[in-house]
Amino acid sequence: MTDKIITNLSKEEELSIYRHSCAHLLAQAVLELYPEAKIGIGPAIDSGFYYDFIVNEPFTPEDLQKISKKMKFYVKQNIKIERLEWKKEEAEKYFSDMGQDLKLELIKDKVVGDTVSVYKQGEFIDMCVGPHLLKTGLLKHFKIMYSSASYWKGDEKNAPMQRIYGIVFPNAEELNDRIKFLKEAKERDHRKLGKELDLFSINNEVGAGIVLWHPKGSMIRHEIEKFWKDEHIKNDYELLYTPHIARLDLWKTSGHLDFYSENMFAPIEFDNTKYQLKPMNCPFHLSVFKAKNRSYKEMPFRWAELGTVYRYERSGVLHGLMRVRGFTQDDAHIFCTPEQLEAEIQELIDFTLFILGSFGFKDVDIFLSTRPEKYVGELDKWELATNALEGALKNGKHKYEIDPGEGVFYGPKIDIKINDMLGRSWQCSTIQIDFNLPDRFNLKYVDSDGAIKQPIMIHRALLGSLERFFGILIENFGGFFPTWLSPVQVSILPVSDDNLDYAKAFYKKLKQEGIRVEIDYRSEGIGRKIRDAEISKTPYIVIIGKEEEEAQNISYRIHKQGDKGKIEVNDFINGLKMIIGDKKFTYEI
Repeated sequence: MTDKIITNLSKEEELSIYRHSCAHLLAQAVLELYPEAKIGIGPAIDSGFYYDFIVNEPFTPEDLQKISKKMKFYVKQNIKIERLEWKKEEAEKYFSDMGQDLKLELIKDKVVGDTVSVYKQGEFIDMCVGPHLLKTGLLKHFKIMYSSASYWKGDEKNAPMQRIYGIVFPNAEELNDRIKFLKEAKERDHRKLGKELDLFSINNEVGAGIVLWHPKGSMIRHEIEKFWKDEHIKNDYELLYTPHIARLDLWKTSGHLDFYSENMFAPIEFDNTKYQLKPMNCPFHLSVFKAKNRSYKEMPFRWAELGTVYRYERSGVLHGLMRVRGFTQDDAHIFCTPEQLEAEIQELIDFTLFILGSFGFKDVDIFLSTRPEKYVGELDKWELATNALEGALKNGKHKYEIDPGEGVFYGPKIDIKINDMLGRSWQCSTIQIDFNLPDRFNLKYVDSDGAIKQPIMIHRALLGSLERFFGILIENFGGFFPTWLSPVQVSILPVSDDNLDYAKAFYKKLKQEGIRVEIDYRSEGIGRKIRDAEISKTPYIVIIGKEEEEAQNISYRIHKQGDKGKIEVNDFINGLKMIIGDKKFTYEI
């Protein structure tokens, strides 16, 4: 399949070769149609491939059609793909003669040694380490998806570029399955549904990557936060609230200023003192620990906070709720003794799985990430922490995979990824042991023998950030939330104004029971009202007309299930309260 002898390829490795080869095919077609284009990079990515170009005008849908047609032409020609090794000077001269300045920059930045690996197909030559397919004829099952703006090397200070995305598979069946999947994903896109359901907005007037929560989105957030806080208190956590800014010196102590400054906003200065918008909550929690003397008798301390942080994400990577500049972390830090560590981890894993399962995410993958090449702390501490993490996983009989060398520099970690209804994997939960910050902040406690010792610190997030988790929820449920989360749980539709008094009495009764309800007062036909309530994805639609008023009952529908007939008012309310209280994912009353 390739010009290198490769055996025992996994499916992902095989796909990566197809994707990388198709990225070159895309660049070949663009250069043929737009000779003035400057070509950047064209990697294989999890969802397919892309290639970046500097062109005079943004690509239009018509341009993408022409490019796709040209790619198909090259596929039919079944052009041989071959790998060549050039001297560095030879590669520099070729790309210089071609006017491809970006390639010259890549040679300077990336090439180590005297030779450059290039791939040739027809008249097209590009830098690449490979491997690739042997012929373009193997790339017949591809589709160009769309183009978007980007920047050279992802930095908005550099040249603006156009990025073309595509997908490719070894056969038509896999390609068609992927197209169907992408169509479903597009329908579930949280940015689309967020606007349609009036949940949130992001606009340039307020600022890129800054989220405005609308009333309905805010109600869902309220329910998430209430559940989160209640369960943490039940599980012996204490809640903290910390400020949005702190003196710049705090971030020097924590090390963020040295190692994380490119992701921090510029400092604010007043009263001859510099302050910093917080990119993390950790330093504040450490400061709380230091506020008084601590004893082993009080430990562990479990402190949780829904803390809003601010990070300077490049404009090219901002993406709806998934990548923003201001977001709220469901953060917590546990300070414990070495003897308590494994038991704390075990409880934490169980608690994490309970929280995720309450939102419907029971299909998870667990990874244990071990010590990387660059790390801080003594090896015996790393061994203690890693053994505690693995011991907790084994004792809890949790299936997990080792991710060797992927721990953070300050300690090993457990990552838990959830799988949504489309089978997509999302990284949300993380449990990290930290040797660095307790040392930097000189944390101490008095042990049972009177000795002064340093506590072990555990960072953990269960949902990640509320913004990103909300985006995942929107897409997972397609905007049709389980009843306990739905911003409006019941929509009352009077058939006519004659039924308004009975509708209002029923509305009041639901409100008194804590059920979120609204009345459609419009002078529209009942068919139009039902259709609009279905579009809004309200779980329960109650219809009140002359028959219902006379019988002192109601008729109701369930979203996506249709008419359920008549029911006594108290039976409806009691059944609904049970579904809400038990956080059920079924709707039958």
